[in-house]
Amino acid sequence: MKRTSPAGALAVLLVALFAELWAGTGLRFRTPGRISTDPGRPALETGLQRRLARRLGQDYAPDRVLVRFKPTVTDLYAEALLATYGFPAVRRIPGIGVYVVQTAETASVMETLAMLRRNGDVELAQPDYRARLADVPDDPYFAVYQWNLRNLGIVLEISSTVHPLTTAGADIKAVPAWDAAKGDAGVVIAVLDTGVDLGHPDLAPKIESSGYDFANDDDDATDDHWHGTHVAGIAAADTDNGAGVAGVAWNCRILPVKVLDQNGDGYYSWIAAGIVWAADNGADVINLSLGGPYDDPFLEDACRYACERGAVIAAAAGNESSAVLYPAAYDAYVLAVTASNYDDAIAGFSNRGPAVDVAAPGVYIFSTVPRYYVGEGNPPYRFATGTSQATPHVAGLAALIVSAKPDLPPADVMNVIRYTADDINRASYPGRDDFAGYGRINMERALVPYILR
Repeated sequence: MKRTSPAGALAVLLVALFAELWAGTGLRFRTPGRISTDPGRPALETGLQRRLARRLGQDYAPDRVLVRFKPTVTDLYAEALLATYGFPAVRRIPGIGVYVVQTAETASVMETLAMLRRNGDVELAQPDYRARLADVPDDPYFAVYQWNLRNLGIVLEISSTVHPLTTAGADIKAVPAWDAAKGDAGVVIAVLDTGVDLGHPDLAPKIESSGYDFANDDDDATDDHWHGTHVAGIAAADTDNGAGVAGVAWNCRILPVKVLDQNGDGYYSWIAAGIVWAADNGADVINLSLGGPYDDPFLEDACRYACERGAVIAAAAGNESSAVLYPAAYDAYVLAVTASNYDDAIAGFSNRGPAVDVAAPGVYIFSTVPRYYVGEGNPPYRFATGTSQATPHVAGLAALIVSAKPDLPPADVMNVIRYTADDINRASYPGRDDFAGYGRINMERALVPYILR
């Protein structure tokens, strides 16, 4: 459901911040995914710093500050200057020229900082912020299989013969981002796909409604394939619940919309109708892990309709090593997502071209599958590969941004995701390129501006 947010000073603050950040047709779809056979520096303005600290839940030491003098100031002079202020105690951190200064009993941290910053010899003065452990979910498969969220250089046991070694750091930086934002239960991600297993233990608590089935024209969007359930889990599986996997958007909800049949096929009319229905039924984000090779004005109109009603759309670029599929190619309204692997390289099967916006992990992604698919008594989770798996990472990130800033227009949400991505192709193609777009998404960088509320 759409939510309203405070206006006024917050809006002015965020606008200023981002001003600096950004200088039926009969055509058939296939799901772009394949399943395996086996399982900045902070601003110097004091009020801004304090809001940042509070949002992080870190705060700062109440009785000390950190100070660094300009390079022209000698240590002897700096220590003499600090002594003239009458600080009770001063300690130097060697190597970086920083002094830890205890504030006077009669002066607050903010008063002390204001006094120091007025001195022309001071380069930087700031609070001594408190740090804490990053939020790490307790879902048992998170540490073992979900390299896409936090990659520590683990070995993935895909099967008895497939066990690749991942590259540490080749992930979307989910854990530090979760310190800032876990999403809002009022934000809804519509998963337009083969449906969702509505009773899956890692998804049932997150289901907004039974949705709608455009393939069979009824109000039960139960998954009779596997693909939609897998996608839904990546975006927003129930997280930190001691079971299964972690989703990107911890607290956001899932709206299942079935637009592909039991074979993973569908029609443009189903997709267009599903997009419009999702927009009209409270979707803040729409995930389209599907695509077709043909441009169609009716499908584009549906994307435009949803975008104009405030929905952010992410769609799979496709897996044919060719041109970006539709609707991902509708660049004005849709984020086209390609797949990266566990080494932070673009997967060879990913489609490419000027429409590509960003990359996200899409190789050996572990997520939810329908219970019927694995049989009674077997854990309903599997690896799958494709740009289909990359796309819900982006949808989940969009939902977190919308949670933090509900009044941000879709175009701006899309730009945040683009312009905060890591340029993983910079060695060969610095800047935006047709393979990775702006780069692999970075949740931490994308969310930092929104922890200032």
